[in-house]
Amino acid sequence: MKPSTLILPFFSLVLVFPSLFGGDWPSWGKDQSRNMVSTEKGITFDFSPGNLTEDESVDLETTKNVKWVAKLGSQAYGNVTIGEGKVLVGTNNESMRDPQKKGDRGVVMCFDEKTGAFEWQLIIPKLGAGKVSDWEYIGVCSSPAIEDGKAYVVTNRCEVICLDLKGLRDGNDGPYMDEETYVRPKGSLDPLNDEVDADIIWRYDMRDELGVFPHNVTSSSALIVGDRLFVATSNGVDWSHTNIPSPLSPSWIALNKKTGELIGEDGSGASQHALHAAWSSLTYGNIDGEDFLYWGGTDGFLYAYANETKQNDEGFDLFHPLWQVDCNEPHYRVDKEGRKIPYATPPGPSELIATPVLYQNKIYCSIGQDPEHGDGVGRLSCIDAKTGKVIWKYQDIGRTISTPSVADGLVYQAEYAGILHCLDAETGEVYWTYDSYSRIWGSTLLVDGKVLLGNEDGDLLIFSHGKKFTEPKAINLGAPIYSSPVVANQTLYVSTQTHLYAVGK
Repeated sequence: MKPSTLILPFFSLVLVFPSLFGGDWPSWGKDQSRNMVSTEKGITFDFSPGNLTEDESVDLETTKNVKWVAKLGSQAYGNVTIGEGKVLVGTNNESMRDPQKKGDRGVVMCFDEKTGAFEWQLIIPKLGAGKVSDWEYIGVCSSPAIEDGKAYVVTNRCEVICLDLKGLRDGNDGPYMDEETYVRPKGSLDPLNDEVDADIIWRYDMRDELGVFPHNVTSSSALIVGDRLFVATSNGVDWSHTNIPSPLSPSWIALNKKTGELIGEDGSGASQHALHAAWSSLTYGNIDGEDFLYWGGTDGFLYAYANETKQNDEGFDLFHPLWQVDCNEPHYRVDKEGRKIPYATPPGPSELIATPVLYQNKIYCSIGQDPEHGDGVGRLSCIDAKTGKVIWKYQDIGRTISTPSVADGLVYQAEYAGILHCLDAETGEVYWTYDSYSRIWGSTLLVDGKVLLGNEDGDLLIFSHGKKFTEPKAINLGAPIYSSPVVANQTLYVSTQTHLYAVGK
């Protein structure tokens, strides 16, 4: 048989079934729609996480269908991203990769995708402001975005940083050349280590440049659209939860991804009405030839923008909202007597922390609060992505910080109280709910006919995708799962607070 007769059917298979061969997961939500859905097939769901050794690493001989396991810090809220052969994840410094850099710091770790070998880390000193702006031991909470040999991350210091995916081992690429000063906490002399430290290409400090006051932690995952990089600032209230130190600072910004220069700022004015902090990441889509940006506001409104700026009277380049929708019910904000309902109370209003999802010209979004505030009333909304018209809303749900997954006419939404809801994506009809009896911080992942979801008990719950409910399979990973599972190149990644598992045969 001629080689050409073998090659042609192979390439036909690639064209018809590209999902069989996998793909990267280079940003939070995989792509600009932020929809937690993968088209990959043949994913391994039958695995065992194995046993811990004395040094808290995992004995791979005791695992089943686990390719590799990486030790993280003591807390890991940053969701995993995979691209160009690298795996990036945010954590803290409680599992030191460089003994010369001790103490509480934010960390972004980089691993080899195939082997799990540690390659380099961005190590970030604390702000020194305490819990009010940089909570102790929480580490890096944002997901890096990977593109063209670069990674873009929002740090615990309220910065946006562009990194070389190769680290410092291949030299220090500019224009930023002061990594040695950057890695040192004030008053220390920590040395730069070319073998393990990150290579910073450029750095933008949102506190210095914009007067941003981050509340508790800076948490936003970058959105890349062309040469533009969109990030939320985490600007919000102070310790009292009533005073807004920087009401005129923007809730989100756009930077030039090549240079780090400011392109424009959010023009909604949401910072003046912040309930807590601008933590929700941005979403993008093109509808009928028009570019739209979507952002879940710190004031409880969903905003839509055109991807263009207009200069105001003071000379600032602003993205002005095309429309806005209050995602709270009126009685969440004001009681029957017309009195304002206090924030952070069970019946009170909430902001949007979960990322809005764009699916078939509709936006799906939910309201919620910092888990520290406990349970309260919520709402899942389905909104026309072009006009802002509310198509349906679902109120029999509590607060959530979980991003929904939408596919095949179904929407899956988890709530903080531990309940997963399955609804009709067109009508909002409820098909089933499931109570895991454990807090849920992360988001669902829909892949290969399954819906995956982690909880605080350390269970990875595996549901069958569909209108008909079946009892989920539970795999306990031994530590809380606060991040979201993702899939890339036939491998399932699940991160607990302490370990990152790469699952596959």
